[in-house]
Amino acid sequence: MNLPLTRPGAAGRDATGHHLLEVDGLSVEFRTDHGTVRAVRDVSWHLDEGETLAILGESGSGKSVSAQAIMGILDIPPARITSGAIRLRGTDMLALPSAEQRALRGEQIAMVFQDALSALNPVFTVGAQIAEMFVVHRGMSKKDATRRAGELMDQVRIPGAAARVRDYPHQFSGGMRQRVMIAMALALEPRVIIADEPTTALDVTVQAQIVDLLLDLQRENGMGIVLITHDLGVVAETADRVAVMYAGSIVETGGIADVFGRPAHPYTVGLMNSVPRADQMGGRLTPIVGSPPSLAAIPPGCSFHPRCPRAQAVCTTDAPALREVGDGRRSACHFAEEVLGA
Repeated sequence: MNLPLTRPGAAGRDATGHHLLEVDGLSVEFRTDHGTVRAVRDVSWHLDEGETLAILGESGSGKSVSAQAIMGILDIPPARITSGAIRLRGTDMLALPSAEQRALRGEQIAMVFQDALSALNPVFTVGAQIAEMFVVHRGMSKKDATRRAGELMDQVRIPGAAARVRDYPHQFSGGMRQRVMIAMALALEPRVIIADEPTTALDVTVQAQIVDLLLDLQRENGMGIVLITHDLGVVAETADRVAVMYAGSIVETGGIADVFGRPAHPYTVGLMNSVPRADQMGGRLTPIVGSPPSLAAIPPGCSFHPRCPRAQAVCTTDAPALREVGDGRRSACHFAEEVLGA
């Protein structure tokens, strides 16, 4: 895989020493008739101003559930946040009353969902759905809110935006609906955008347009972006740092060039080897054997050990901690140094 040039990245902690957004020891479980599903297990990461953090992993690894916990949109019950903190500029949102949590999330954090057609209400025009944000949160009149909705649609490069505010979601292509979702997310000028698989089901050309749009808006507004995806190509083009998730936990973190260039966890190595490469035309891919475990029956020790080519006896009994293995690198593997040296 050809790696991108190093992006400028973020400015780091703010003047008070806080990250823009920090997830600390977050755990989420679902109580079901078939047992307890441990969807997110002791997850920690941070995001700074102007930075893009990619959360990478197979389907079912806990990426979207952790985002839903941040946004406060988990179905409780059966979901339950069992531990952890979610800090926005140092303020733990989980410790606040519900009304204050909603206000912070509505104003400061927004989410772009992966299925825009399902996320948008089919019986209201897209202009009305964007305008509602200004009516509810800013107290604008419907006329002024609709005008502002048109401006946002123009900002996200929807042709003929002033007229298309009166159109319904089904009248837009998949790529244009995703732009509408981005316009809704930007309405209140949040400092954090969580983009959950924003290019799913779009063709390659439209994917590139959506990614470029998000990055352009980030450069204009200085917002932080959490990009949730399993698309390694999108991650390589957009991210400053990456957190790799497996079976509800983070197994590796680091700068994008470091993690993609020299992975420090066998699961990350497997992901990299599963991607077609231009310099290996005609070669065979090396898939990761087996399937991810059920989150209701996570194996003891390292959760990846049943699929890991490097697994040894200790991996079946002792769960490895996410530890420093280099400058800014962390890996949850007993043999991370050997993986790095391979």
